[in-house]
Amino acid sequence: MSEIGTFVRSSGLQKKDFTDTGVGCIHYGQIYTHYGTWATETKSFCPPELASKLAKVKHGDLVIACTSENIEDVCKAVAWLGDEDVVTGGHACVFSHAQDPKYIAYFFQTEYFFQQKKKYAKGVKVIDVKASDLAKIEIPVPPIEEQRRIASILDRFERLTTDLAEGLPAEIRARQQQYEHYRDRLLAFPRRGH
Repeated sequence: MSEIGTFVRSSGLQKKDFTDTGVGCIHYGQIYTHYGTWATETKSFCPPELASKLAKVKHGDLVIACTSENIEDVCKAVAWLGDEDVVTGGHACVFSHAQDPKYIAYFFQTEYFFQQKKKYAKGVKVIDVKASDLAKIEIPVPPIEEQRRIASILDRFERLTTDLAEGLPAEIRARQQQYEHYRDRLLAFPRRGH
């Protein structure tokens, strides 16, 4: 991924730093518990003095949780689509790029990404993936129009799955499996050297 963007690892943001107002911030733990594939508003804020020392997140950047208690959650990503810059801190990194942000965020949910990140995940009780290792992961990069088309299709599936959350559990599972199937198919491209 280093060919299409840059990774910046941050540090210094803890839950005790949260305030009711200030600069919007995304804490790595909230990526697992609060955020979906993309966000336009933050759940938390921090003081401007602290924000000036943290990694900046601009519109279109991804915030990636580089630390987790399990292999499934490590490297969960959220695309920031808000109008104002926000910040992130410890155990997270920012991926800045010129691709479609939703496309990149959806790629982070694929089996192909999962298999690659497993090679770089270190630790037993706490799993960590270095930003320098994330940069080694290969991602298919079709033209931007195709990225937007794929992201639009996946958005519709995601909305449908969310709308069905109040429906029957079996129907939800079926739609989730259908979504995962099409997500992986839409994001599968021939790999280099194959």
